[in-house]
Amino acid sequence: MRQFTAVVNPTAGGATSAAALLGVARLLREAGAELETEYSSSLAHARELARHAGERGRVVLAVGGDGMAGGIGGALSGTGALLGLVPAGRGNDFARALELPTEPAALAEVLLRGEARPVDTIEVTSAVHDRTVVLGSVYAGVDALANHHANHARLLRGTASYYAGALRAITTWRPTRYRVTVDGEEHAFTGYTAVAANSGYYGSNRLIAPSARVDDGLLEVVMIHHAPRRLFFALMNELGSGAHVRRPQVRVLRGREVRIEADRAIPYGADGEVEAVVPVTARVLPGALRVLCRTRD
Repeated sequence: MRQFTAVVNPTAGGATSAAALLGVARLLREAGAELETEYSSSLAHARELARHAGERGRVVLAVGGDGMAGGIGGALSGTGALLGLVPAGRGNDFARALELPTEPAALAEVLLRGEARPVDTIEVTSAVHDRTVVLGSVYAGVDALANHHANHARLLRGTASYYAGALRAITTWRPTRYRVTVDGEEHAFTGYTAVAANSGYYGSNRLIAPSARVDDGLLEVVMIHHAPRRLFFALMNELGSGAHVRRPQVRVLRGREVRIEADRAIPYGADGEVEAVVPVTARVLPGALRVLCRTRD
């Protein structure tokens, strides 16, 4: 029987995280599993708690959204420790890419009897962050600015904060000249964003990279070129289905290492948490993390 350590940040969506864990915890204990809960004071503290639990051979449960999943998953990357996800955030994009259930009984079944699936992680380096490892994606541009606004919204919460943040970012954005180097080949364009995606989803259920796979050893690189604002809003609406990749203003490449530079200090983000400015380099770490997923036939 697996032994679990749940890591929860009580200050970041604490009520939602506690509620999500409560139902799952009861089912795990009823099945005979041992579960302990650790409360973190920050994402850095959550990483520390996760590493310590992993060293003791316990399954580490990241309870929260993509920031918590990415922070804890990054901390366990390359260690051989086993990660379980309890989705309880605004986006839960990496859990969605893994097709994890959110209903307590189904999720408990995955945690108790699911398979340990090797997935890729992303090593992120920049002048500000010497080395950070995340799970989902690295994005530099209007989307990072939108996420910054959403994270610092005072009046709105949940998905509404994303929409308000995106509207504010788009209306104030000015075209930026990018230089994106994919496996040594340089690509220059003027536009809105460059995304190095391990997971297809980001920004609360937006399918930015429909062909991205979390276990193929590659990053999907999505570059959105300049377009009239009216057309850009239409393109943003297509992120729900992934249809935007068929537009001529969108270019998609694949590679193992991606460096994003720009003609000004635009922001970049990673898994909704890391906030800094370009240049930034993202490098895939193939199969570096073991995550509990549904057993495949």
